[in-house]
Amino acid sequence: MKRTLIRGGRILDPATRTDATADLLIEDGRVKGMGENLEAERAEVIDAQGCWVAPGFVDMHTHLREPGQEYKEDIQSGGRAAAAGGFTSVACMANTDPVNDDPSVTKFIIDTARKNSPVRVYPVAAATIGLAGEVMTEMSALRDAGAVAFSDDGRGTEDANVMRHVLEYSKMVDAVVMVHAEDECLRNDGVVNEGFVSTQLGLPANPSAAEEIRVARDIALTRMTGARLHIAHVSTKRAVHYIREARDEGLQVTGEVSPHHLTLTDKETLGFDTSTKMAPPLRSAEDVEACRQGLVDGVLDAIATDHAPHAVYEKDVEFISAPCGILGFETAYPVVMDLVRTDELSPLDLMDRMSLGAVRILGVPGGSLEPGSVADVVVLDPEAIWKYDPAQGYSKSRNSPWAGREMVGQVAYTLVEGDVVFDRERGVLER
Repeated sequence: MKRTLIRGGRILDPATRTDATADLLIEDGRVKGMGENLEAERAEVIDAQGCWVAPGFVDMHTHLREPGQEYKEDIQSGGRAAAAGGFTSVACMANTDPVNDDPSVTKFIIDTARKNSPVRVYPVAAATIGLAGEVMTEMSALRDAGAVAFSDDGRGTEDANVMRHVLEYSKMVDAVVMVHAEDECLRNDGVVNEGFVSTQLGLPANPSAAEEIRVARDIALTRMTGARLHIAHVSTKRAVHYIREARDEGLQVTGEVSPHHLTLTDKETLGFDTSTKMAPPLRSAEDVEACRQGLVDGVLDAIATDHAPHAVYEKDVEFISAPCGILGFETAYPVVMDLVRTDELSPLDLMDRMSLGAVRILGVPGGSLEPGSVADVVVLDPEAIWKYDPAQGYSKSRNSPWAGREMVGQVAYTLVEGDVVFDRERGVLER
């Protein structure tokens, strides 16, 4: 019997609303118990004094690039970066090559993750064939193959009738539909948020209304169908407002927000740094504040990184030509710790948004330290000060707006089913 004893940490369990200093005992991949001065023979002991002990983070929106774009990232490197960031489970989007619109691709991702990734990987299958927004995928077959949700992320489904049918069929397979809420016609070639900054830069603008119009439409279709709708990477004040209204109405609408949309504004793009180019773009300070408040209020359920690696040569071009996206795994926790330092979120509520929110939406294991639950655990040092260098990280890519910045808060250990997969002193470990 394998035992691990995590001693003397601040236990933060959002599932039971536990916030207490205690020991956590793990046996054979499951949480055995919690209490003071626990003893266990032949147990590996982790000293967690001064640290937080919480359910492993669950990221419901990532891009691992495999199959087809392994030069940017693959399931192994992405899984290693996730472990270093405290994530024990990640859901990967369907915009691979080939697109994950066929059960064979779904099974390939699952099989490859089992062999190569230190963390759990859940495939999100395409909602339409080729992400083209025209013909629905075989949702039942994809669900049977292991898909946990459906999304054409990276593309907005322009045809409302197709979106209606996607939502209707998602009910039959009991899966949530995750949408990239953006009117592509209104966005056009926009690369930065429309406003003073886009005028100053002289770059094509992407108005907040492009997101808001699509959120409003998809909520209307959710009302019509009774399906479950999840809004990915929410970035505008009005989008938060629409989601709040939908939830007050009793609709099954959820939302996520990324660390960058919680902390960075469009002013970051003034230096033409392509690591600040993402979709949706960085928005105004007013939008950032609304997203933070939506997360605090629970209108936005989860923090999701939208981890989107790109090769250096792809980003090392003119701003208008660079692909959208940034790295997210290894900086997520210290970045969102800003919400704790400003007293907007308690540590317990932050852990809820980093794990349990996604668990509830996707219906996957995790988010709890109750006895009998899977022992996916993260040990966090909230006061550690360190400098982030993406070249020293585990991703194959380097595209991060936080490169060279001082961070406060660091992952000390990550455990998957009771096995230590990351130790900040030893790095990522094989299971």
